[in-house]
Amino acid sequence: MKSKLIVLFFFFLVALTQAQVERIEPPFWWSAMHHDELQILCYGKGIAKYNVESKDITISDITKTENPNYLFITLDTKAVETGTVSIDFKENGSVVFSQPYQFKSRRANSAKRKGFDSSDVMYLIMPDRFANGNPENDSHKDTVEKADRSNPGGRHGGDIQGVIDHLDYLKDLGVTTLWSTPLLEDNEPTYSYHTYAQSDLYKIDPRYGTNEDYKRLASEMHKQDMKLVMDYVTNHWGSKHWMIQDLPTKDWIHQWPEGFRRSNYRMTTQFDNNASQIDSKGCMNGWFDTTMPDMNQSNPLLLTYITQNAIWWIEYADLDGFRVDTYSYNDKDGIAKWTKAIMDEYPNFNIVGEVWMHNQAQIAYWQKNSKIGAIDNYNSHLPSVMDFTLHDAITVLFNEDENSWDKGMIKAYDNFTNDFLYPDINNILLFAGNHDTNRINEIYQGDIDTYKMVMTLIFTTRGIPQIYYGDEIGMLGNRDKKGDGDIRRDFPGGWSGDAKNAFLSSAIKNGRTNDQEAFHAFTSKVLKWRKHAEVIHTGKLLQFIPFDNVYVYFRYNEEKSVMVIINNSLKDQKLDVTRFKEGIKSYSVGTDIITDSNIDITEDFSIPAKTSMILDLK
Repeated sequence: MKSKLIVLFFFFLVALTQAQVERIEPPFWWSAMHHDELQILCYGKGIAKYNVESKDITISDITKTENPNYLFITLDTKAVETGTVSIDFKENGSVVFSQPYQFKSRRANSAKRKGFDSSDVMYLIMPDRFANGNPENDSHKDTVEKADRSNPGGRHGGDIQGVIDHLDYLKDLGVTTLWSTPLLEDNEPTYSYHTYAQSDLYKIDPRYGTNEDYKRLASEMHKQDMKLVMDYVTNHWGSKHWMIQDLPTKDWIHQWPEGFRRSNYRMTTQFDNNASQIDSKGCMNGWFDTTMPDMNQSNPLLLTYITQNAIWWIEYADLDGFRVDTYSYNDKDGIAKWTKAIMDEYPNFNIVGEVWMHNQAQIAYWQKNSKIGAIDNYNSHLPSVMDFTLHDAITVLFNEDENSWDKGMIKAYDNFTNDFLYPDINNILLFAGNHDTNRINEIYQGDIDTYKMVMTLIFTTRGIPQIYYGDEIGMLGNRDKKGDGDIRRDFPGGWSGDAKNAFLSSAIKNGRTNDQEAFHAFTSKVLKWRKHAEVIHTGKLLQFIPFDNVYVYFRYNEEKSVMVIINNSLKDQKLDVTRFKEGIKSYSVGTDIITDSNIDITEDFSIPAKTSMILDLK
């Protein structure tokens, strides 16, 4: 009888606990972390009425807000050991219920994990449009929007299992790092497939899979010596986020008298000494969209929440990097603290921020230890930024066939003349397109010769190259005419029943078309070479002013040199090798990586029109 009473009391206690604490975040933590404190968010109806104590761990602070459904409990974790501690919730001096909280052991050398760098090639996917590995989760009872592959702006069913199923394809292509657009739950009723309006920061969207699936993806990638980058969103959440539905504090988000005010998107106001306060506030505090409330990173509770959430995902899933969406729209002091906290925890990690600006000085402002930022007494601590100015140039210069003072290949040359602005030039992300831009092959009408010139530049200049999924098979898409869905088409073969499977060689029945094979073969050949070309990863860049729309540059170190030639003119062009003696030095032969042909570089030689060469000098 006594044992039955104990069991009944236990179940009563569990039921009471569940009724009082509906959510606790982070759901668990780890011992031996760099930071000595942990802020636990406890959510439940009227939970703030309780006093909180613990015999197992020191509680250094308890914060109550104007919303009685929240308690923020700060634990001193300096000496915490692996195991479970108990946190008591009291009323009138008596324990009403206790909440267990677990501390786990970290992976060996977790703090020393190495992030992506210039030796890597990053492949960007939109998981909903890449491959459907598990059709059973295309729709889910816990999420509103259901799958509709016929709708360009709807959910199509791609998922984590689909990515895992095609890791061999990425490996064979020469990719070393995967950046997936967000995978956390987005419960908006429409356009939820892009997942930038997140509704739960601790949960993978069930239409993509589970948290365990995401962890398994990282594990499978690591087995193949590949890296996983999470797309992290600090600037905004989704309107359906459970905390947006019941705000912890009024200033958890930026609110406006009229309810909604869209950002003016003028990121220059973040550092413009002449900017008006109303314009600065309009950029930083304005909402990115109606379904994306703008988060207030100057709120210390929120800042700690998103910092711990980011660290939790690194530790839980064993991540290798972050790409941070709309980095320069955040409160700039808050985002700098967020970034520094992560880099303090993982000194060799890497984070690339989306700073979509069109001026090198303005982009460089946001990179760690920027001399430009120092003028403003600002340091973002952000290791990497994206080279949007190179992207701007690439999307127009290959349609400029004639030699000119400011057109054609000179635009690429001029981009690199400003490299002195960046404190870490090799830690810049390079791209010809992404999920927000028109497809590069659309811009150049599917011309493979132009694609080869574009990607020769991306793959061989300084920095970290990034490919947008499908570019390597010539995929097209125009967002200006047909909307975002057109640049986010399904990868052919990712769905059962697709007529063609571009994951497979053209030599296989229903595999890639001949045109797709040509794009793929070039991409794979150069990337496989690049993977082992250390001089491309870290070598210096020596460039020559383009003549006749021909751009020549060298990547070199003490042991090795590579000569890159891009002829963007409509005519075959002859190179005067004496002009390039500074780069050629005593080398006499160059093997073209693209064609496998040997070129005698002791004598003048020609390069065909609209052609590129990558000469491995010997």
